[in-house]
Amino acid sequence: MSEVHVARRGLLRERCAATAAHEGPPDAVLVTGPANIRYLTGCPPQGTALLIGPHGVDTLLAPASAEGPLVQPGGSEDELRTSRLDSPDGDTAVAAADLAASAGARRLAVEEHHLTVARHRAMSSVAAGLRLTGLTSPVEAQRVIKDDEEISALRVAAEITDQALGELLESILVGRTERHLALELERRLIDHGAEGSAFPTCVATGRNSGLGRHRPTDRRVEEGDFLSVRLGAQYHGYRCQIGRTFVIGSAPDDWQVELYDLVFAAQRAGREALTPGMACSDVDRATRQVLKGAGHAEALGAATGHGVGLEIGEDPRLSPGAMGKLDACVPVTIEPGVHLPGQGGVRIDDTLVVRHAADGGPELLTITTKELLAL
Repeated sequence: MSEVHVARRGLLRERCAATAAHEGPPDAVLVTGPANIRYLTGCPPQGTALLIGPHGVDTLLAPASAEGPLVQPGGSEDELRTSRLDSPDGDTAVAAADLAASAGARRLAVEEHHLTVARHRAMSSVAAGLRLTGLTSPVEAQRVIKDDEEISALRVAAEITDQALGELLESILVGRTERHLALELERRLIDHGAEGSAFPTCVATGRNSGLGRHRPTDRRVEEGDFLSVRLGAQYHGYRCQIGRTFVIGSAPDDWQVELYDLVFAAQRAGREALTPGMACSDVDRATRQVLKGAGHAEALGAATGHGVGLEIGEDPRLSPGAMGKLDACVPVTIEPGVHLPGQGGVRIDDTLVVRHAADGGPELLTITTKELLAL
């Protein structure tokens, strides 16, 4: 087991003890969120549950159906034990509660935002003397600032994504459907070493372009269309995001150039605001004000961007009501867009790492050109 994961679990213990309610810290902590388990163990979740147990003993419980070897214990005194359930119908969270009670725990902190009511009831029934208490997202808080290894994985994910998008732009696009292009992009991500897509790939053409959550259809690419693409690779569990908009065929119309320049200016304002100590809401404000000045105040939607890592859409959130300030070594997206109903629109998304000015300012991970290309 990597010493990094041992240290992360140790820090989680400290945080839970420091933020405990008046009745005292929990005797054990149950982690069921898949991304949180991977962060604390390095093990792909596969339905596992992680018990940060009493007396410094941690156990990763896997279902009977889990494929491949479980993560191997290391040489640390705080080594991770592993256990596979005997019954295919067993529940790892329930088994973890039983194990905690058997080890003498009286209070077990659980991730309420991941635990269903049914699981909670089942855990209470097998460990009647164990009191279940809520855990207020301490693992997610740990995950916000990334270490060098995590940022390296994000860099590779971004490189893979740039490669896949760059190759697509060199191919013939007219006549092909949104759905076909999205599938091709996802295949190219795999070909270049990705574990998979970071999120469902979005390809939108013509009147669909600029929609952030558009599901690709059988609409075919036509001359003069805006083509907007959003995709990202997953590498060693870490996920990035890029969004670009292009014009198909001949030179763009005036309205397309004007709209593109507006979104580009908004995205640049957001990127330039990414400095340690900047309020998350101020990053959103910097981006939103550019669009507001052109009469598109509502186009940005709920947020300018968000954190990325083991999930797409992690903390911090860059939105008008966001609390807190940015730290260095926090990867985030800046992703403004404007969609004109019936015409189409523009989206420009990048993944960046917040850095101090002395370190060169925000580090751009997704480097595919943002020039308005006619393909």
